[in-house]
Amino acid sequence: METASTTAIQFNDVSFSAEGDQILRSISGDFPEGKITTLVGPSGAGKTTLIKLCNGLISPDSGEILIKGKPIHDYEPTELRRKVGLALQSATMTSGTVMDNLNMPRQLQGEELPEAEAKELLYHVGLQESFLHHRTKDLSGGQRQKVSIARTLVNRPKILLLDEITSSLDRVSQQDIETLIAKINHSYGTTIIWITHNLHQALNVGDFTWVMMAGEVVETGESSLLNAPKTERVQRFVKGEIE
Repeated sequence: METASTTAIQFNDVSFSAEGDQILRSISGDFPEGKITTLVGPSGAGKTTLIKLCNGLISPDSGEILIKGKPIHDYEPTELRRKVGLALQSATMTSGTVMDNLNMPRQLQGEELPEAEAKELLYHVGLQESFLHHRTKDLSGGQRQKVSIARTLVNRPKILLLDEITSSLDRVSQQDIETLIAKINHSYGTTIIWITHNLHQALNVGDFTWVMMAGEVVETGESSLLNAPKTERVQRFVKGEIE
């Protein structure tokens, strides 16, 4: 999709299986640097598996993954996680305060997050600094998701992986998160790879889109492809005939 000089992540003939099931089949393609690429497709298409490969949570059976032109296995795990952040739908929080949660990535490195930096992170995700000392159990779903994203941003990742982060939120909270991710992308040039089941969202926020089905990439291109898919399978998916 892009030349090597502007590619954040590159997949070359990547396959992955688990417990005897083939999850991904010969995936090849590029995620452009500084752009938002959305991943859509039916349940079980392999989307979550693909992004777990992107930050080394799992390793492929075959093929090669390059992060900024460097083989993923050449990165130290801590270096890779700093470069490639991940935010999930569940927005899992530890018990305690928002500050406790924001401090976690630094504690794993034997450091502490300065309170001023924590307040700045909250500002960037649209939360007032007073939230710093709120207990996470008292947060709304949208607030928890914003804190989860802020925690992912602690290490200033160049690449941000998002897995269905708005699917359990109301429409207003969804719009808040969409605006936030666009702001992160535009302000910092962060490369975003976003799994969503919402095709309107994929069109609204994405520069590019990958459509995945049964462990394969069926169609890629600018997100407008969802308005006029070239392949029959994707046409049926967009119409809601394949779930």
